[in-house]
Amino acid sequence: MERKLKIILSGGGTGGHIYPAVAVAEALQRRLGDGVELLFVGAEGKMEMEKIPALGYRIEGLPVAGLQRKLTPANLLLPFKVFSSVSRARRIVRRFGADAAVGFGGYASAPVLWSAQRMGVPTLIQEQNSYAGMTNKILASGARRICVAYEGMERFFPKDRIVMTGNPLRGRFSRSGDRRAEALEYFGFRPDKPVVLVVGGSLGTRTLNEVMKAEADRLIAEDRLQVIWQTGKYYEREMAGFMAGRTAPAIWRGAFIERMDLAYAAADVVVSRSGAGTISELCLVGKPAVFVPSPNVAEDHQTKNAMALVEKDAAAMVRDDEAVHGVFPAVGKLLADPQRMERMRLNMMKLGVEDSAERIVDEILDVVKR
Repeated sequence: MERKLKIILSGGGTGGHIYPAVAVAEALQRRLGDGVELLFVGAEGKMEMEKIPALGYRIEGLPVAGLQRKLTPANLLLPFKVFSSVSRARRIVRRFGADAAVGFGGYASAPVLWSAQRMGVPTLIQEQNSYAGMTNKILASGARRICVAYEGMERFFPKDRIVMTGNPLRGRFSRSGDRRAEALEYFGFRPDKPVVLVVGGSLGTRTLNEVMKAEADRLIAEDRLQVIWQTGKYYEREMAGFMAGRTAPAIWRGAFIERMDLAYAAADVVVSRSGAGTISELCLVGKPAVFVPSPNVAEDHQTKNAMALVEKDAAAMVRDDEAVHGVFPAVGKLLADPQRMERMRLNMMKLGVEDSAERIVDEILDVVKR
């Protein structure tokens, strides 16, 4: 009986690190079936410790944590947590008998990949953003492959190990326009008015919800646009209270959007943050976007992600502190210029990679074989 290939997948803290890892895990299972054994490694107390087992995968946790920006007692414990995490990571790698370890960013990937590299286990890095995170920059020197989604990443990584793979996504996203009628019916919209999708992520985004609060009465009165408004779980009760008493058939509002494929199919313009996963989805579906980068992320990488598309005339951008009064004027300019929207759509699609997870699997198998 042939031995199973054993792969460690590490990363977490946010969905932006977790779900690319899951997409690669699914691609490995499609490719190898029972011939692969997978182990996730995450950070104790972070969302991956719940999300990964819920998807049917095994995960082990490390006590690693990040450096707090303010002087806190937690920072004094950090060296002990790092030492403990590295020791535990070495035991996990050895006990599992890993053939390769793949890091997707986040606290846990640092001790796992650092330990694997020093034990002679081949490692790969997947960097989702246009501006490399600190963890991946540190680990790059020992990695066999560095899988990226943006051009120009030789600024951060050894050029001879960079492979353009795009960002792996879960689910199916279509560029076909033949689902628009189905999508409009799903949201209860008419075909003769443009649709704007305002999406703030699973928990929600305060800024984008404030944009909608500022614009809702005008949108209702003018009745020129239809809006799919995803409030996020955290803000749903507040936004439901705000809309109570407002009759707005042209505004669909909900904490979640179960059918994101239909939301994209219905939308003419998308308003969102500029996280790596969202951008990758938009590049696949080819939708003009107005990005409002979050100012509360490490190294301002969302602004850098958005600018990478703005510079290619694939998107527009409004700063977070200008969003309440700036987003819908930017949307209006796009809708009034169909030629620019088509140009953005085509430029977006040039950046999309439909088989990203499969490309990363190719790199993993190549590294193991070598």
